[in-house]
This record gives sequence, C-alpha cells and structure tokens, in this order.
Amino acid sequence: MNRLVLSALMVERGALRYTPAGLPALDLSLKHESEVSEDRQLRKVSMEIRAVALGDVTRALGAMALGSAGQFGGFLTNARNGRGLLFHITSVATPG
Repeated sequence: MNRLVLSALMVERGALRYTPAGLPALDLSLKHESEVSEDRQLRKVSMEIRAVALGDVTRALGAMALGSAGQFGGFLTNARNGRGLLFHITSVATPG
C-alpha cells in the first residue's frame, strides 16, 4: 500500500495551472518538523517535500494561507524528472 499522511506547513504554492486533460493543478512545498522515537531514542525530524495536487483538492489548498498547518493525505511517486520523490496530495484537513 502506498499511502502517506503528513502533518506539515504549506511553505510554497505555485500558481494554479491546468493539465493537458483540463484538471486544475497546484505545485507545493510542505515542511514537517517533529520528534519521533527510534529504537527507544528521541530523534528530531525536519524535512521539506515537494508535492502536487490535482482536481478538486486544489480548491482547499488554494484557499489556505502560506504557513498554514494541515494534515495532508496522498501517495508518493517518482518525480517526473526522475530525481527524488513527489507527494501527490489527495486530501487535506486543517485544524479548527
């Protein structure tokens, strides 16, 4: 199963664009920071991940202010250029 749920801040958002099939698309960068336990040791985790959203979820993401926190759900795939991973966002929930 390829499913990722990530609590993060939206730190970058590109302009709304459309795919050749006519779907709305947004390119994003998300930043995550937390502490996790690994082999009974606390470890600080800090990362940024590139993401893309297609379709209806772009409305909710377009309405979020930069720096907003959310819980982003989706899946991982190879980036189009073959360098690294890309998080495809399929759902978002904001606190409150």
